[in-house]
Amino acid sequence: MNQFDWQSKLNDIYSVFPESNKQPVIGITGNFGDKGCELARGYYESIIASGGIPLIIPPSTSRDTMVNTLQNIDGLLLSGGGDMNPLLVGEEPSPKLHGINSERDLPELLLINLAYNRQIPILGICRGIQMIASALGGKIYQDISNPTIKHSQELDRSIPSHSVNINKNTTLSSIYNKEKLLVNSFHHQAVSEPGERFKISATAPDGTIEAIESCEFKSIIGVQWHPECLTEGKPLFDWLIAEAGNFSQAKELHKRILSLDTHCDTPMFFPQGIHFDQRDPRILVDLEKMNEGHQDATIMVAYLPQPKLGETFSSKVQMEQITPSDYANLIFDKIEKIVSHNNKYISIARTPFDLYEDKRHNRKSIMFGIENGLALNGNISNLKHFSTRGVVYITLCHNGDNDICDSARGCNTYDGVSQFGANVIREMNNLGIMVDLSHASDKSFYDALEISSTPIICSHSSCRALCDVPRDLTDEQLIALKQHGGVAQMTLYHGFLRKDGQATIEDFMAHLNHAINIMGIDYVGIGTDFDGDGGVPGLANSSELINFTRQLLKKRYNETDIQKIWGGNFLRIMSQVQNSKR
Repeated sequence: MNQFDWQSKLNDIYSVFPESNKQPVIGITGNFGDKGCELARGYYESIIASGGIPLIIPPSTSRDTMVNTLQNIDGLLLSGGGDMNPLLVGEEPSPKLHGINSERDLPELLLINLAYNRQIPILGICRGIQMIASALGGKIYQDISNPTIKHSQELDRSIPSHSVNINKNTTLSSIYNKEKLLVNSFHHQAVSEPGERFKISATAPDGTIEAIESCEFKSIIGVQWHPECLTEGKPLFDWLIAEAGNFSQAKELHKRILSLDTHCDTPMFFPQGIHFDQRDPRILVDLEKMNEGHQDATIMVAYLPQPKLGETFSSKVQMEQITPSDYANLIFDKIEKIVSHNNKYISIARTPFDLYEDKRHNRKSIMFGIENGLALNGNISNLKHFSTRGVVYITLCHNGDNDICDSARGCNTYDGVSQFGANVIREMNNLGIMVDLSHASDKSFYDALEISSTPIICSHSSCRALCDVPRDLTDEQLIALKQHGGVAQMTLYHGFLRKDGQATIEDFMAHLNHAINIMGIDYVGIGTDFDGDGGVPGLANSSELINFTRQLLKKRYNETDIQKIWGGNFLRIMSQVQNSKR
């Protein structure tokens, strides 16, 4: 074929359908030179060789350019280049500072933070590792102090110049399966402190940090060397493509399924002037974080703390002359006001149908719940009022016995559910409000199962077999819940996941898998308890919820099962309860 016969090449592309296989798109930050954006060929050739699609990202601080680019990539590769301007991280320039590349610095610092918040897998190379550290809480040497090996080789880039020691039990060690690796070296700057978000995964013989990786269960690695020039560099690109492929699969899945978190305490912070339509660091759930984590819906509760003996509710919430019912209504009023101001992007849903309609129209959803039946103020007629407001479930009690039932942390006042509580449960059945037994004592749990004519839920509990605390459910309770058609929503409160040490996403997955082993896939879900002290490394706020889906995919759950876990089971029960109201 003649080399100028481009029509034949076009015909070759169209000769097979589909024209291409789905491959993860990797954005590569471009360098900036005399002629504008430029990139060494090793970066994009390495991405292609590992099965990815390279997309060069020009150095631009345009908000629309950055956000739209990140929405269309599955992984981010930070390429090497010149020194960073130290003034951007509050440092005066060292006399040994080389040529800085001011065109790149600010765009990359912004891009890294945006990608980090979106859980996009990141690989940083040379300058890239330094930019990761600078952007996310670490520090760098403007010039390596007292090196004992040469860190800026004059050899060809394809030739290794020194070794690095790889730390055990790191992602890097699992990639290479060795303790020592020969690398090249073309730098005089390096990471001095990785910061609390990262751990050191490799060092040079003189102690210089040569690689860092996320200690928050994010797919982020930075290396000081240039793997795109080395034969042994390919495993790093293979890792990036694999992580980007998993991320891409999770994103596509979230377009098809409805993701519902069944318990969120964020409204307790609304009286403090929270900006729900912005990325507010004071709360774990807001519109930006829900968007970043690909979360469709959440059940926001009016949480009412249980007063101790002799303590009034108004003093407990530090509001003069307010009843529990008035306080719950105040919370719902604030949610409605927030939704009204952002009604293009979010709405209040009352039924499963409403949730699916919101997703179809690209809106997020909030449902109402009440945490602590104290909100009834001892008046069963308030149930009708809260039903009219759209409350979908009521958690019967909280940390302390109330007039409905005994709490898991109570004093066994009624030896289970009170007579008033039995009437409350029956009226909730009549009104189509779900009965939530998270926080209830074991006796209250079994009493409520016997009293309720509709399935009950536990909106945010975990498994006592793995963490022996009264708030968690025993295997016998899980089985009884299943037998009555209910559902157990695993929660992210660290004290309900493990009794010692820091709980992580791995502990949460262990509780979920245990519940599935005991109950089956049709009776489990997720209720994060965000802003009620819920949240663990890997699932710290709404922006990280796509990590849950990524974990489910890695553990070989199929799409049908993932939809069930992500709210399908819970919504089945909601429909059943709402359709049975009299």
